[in-house]
Amino acid sequence: MSDLDAQFDAAVADSKTLATAPDQDTMLTMYALFKQAQEGDVTGKRPGFTNPVGRAKYDARAKIAGLDSEQAKADYIALVDSLK
Repeated sequence: MSDLDAQFDAAVADSKTLATAPDQDTMLTMYALFKQAQEGDVTGKRPGFTNPVGRAKYDARAKIAGLDSEQAKADYIALVDSLK
């Protein structure tokens, strides 16, 4: 396991114990970066208007499409660190 992977795992754990809950935009960014780091670019069709949560998640992931896994992990770590 690389140092970046260990830091990412620690940031994931830290994200679950933040003193205050982040706002919705920050949560979507965290979700998108986590998924980009784990799975890569979003695939499939964009959810319809009857699924606003799925649509917001899809849009957040689509914004960072093309970001490589290592950079997504680094960005996630930096974001979680800024919320501590």
